[in-house]
Amino acid sequence: MVKEPAIPWRHEMKYLISDMEAEALKKRLGFLMRLDPHVSGKQGYFIRSLYFDDDRGSAIEEKDAGVFYRKKYRIRIYNCSRDILFLERKRKEGAYIQKASARLSEEEYLRLMNGESGFLLGHRERVCMDFYTDLSAKRLHPVIIVDYERVPFICQAGTVRITFDSHVRAAAPYGGLFDSGLPAYEVLDPGTQILEVKYTEFLPEEIRCLLQINSSVQISASKYVLCLEKRRQMISAGQAIY
Repeated sequence: MVKEPAIPWRHEMKYLISDMEAEALKKRLGFLMRLDPHVSGKQGYFIRSLYFDDDRGSAIEEKDAGVFYRKKYRIRIYNCSRDILFLERKRKEGAYIQKASARLSEEEYLRLMNGESGFLLGHRERVCMDFYTDLSAKRLHPVIIVDYERVPFICQAGTVRITFDSHVRAAAPYGGLFDSGLPAYEVLDPGTQILEVKYTEFLPEEIRCLLQINSSVQISASKYVLCLEKRRQMISAGQAIY
């Protein structure tokens, strides 16, 4: 096991905004920020995350209880590609977040889905050992798939990252991770999306002024929580897709 470099803690703020507000903000931010280089054109990219939790549903339980320190694990892919998979751990302390990640192969993902996890100990990244430990100690298992389209802007000053997430959808956790036609439920009200503002050092005043964030509705719920609650509602109503 090699010592990993220190992972910075970042500020995170989330807002629920309208599609119209989002388009106006993108135009304004384009003068000070640039699109993430991974974006093709101006359409952004598709993100799918498979989240893990224990039998108690601690992720939501701890959030509702106001636990200061929380964490959750997910496997993330982009544009339904089998080529790049990430195991990620997101920690949260108050208004600060920290994300650690490690690359996985499709074969390793399939082994995890079959209950095999020993191979994680062969990875260099600390997040893999932590995930292996929590899989055993907390009996973590897949609980929800979260889908959405993202348009990300970045700025070197303050290491700012501003993202617009639309068409947030919840899907059954045992569906095909790489299936672009996976059935899912829309979570947000029509015509709305989630604006996320993340920065490590500071939020430049020019960007803060362009955002006009005080006029938007700040939210605390994560996309994971929103999707899990939506799926639970559908199951209770007998309308869930399994």
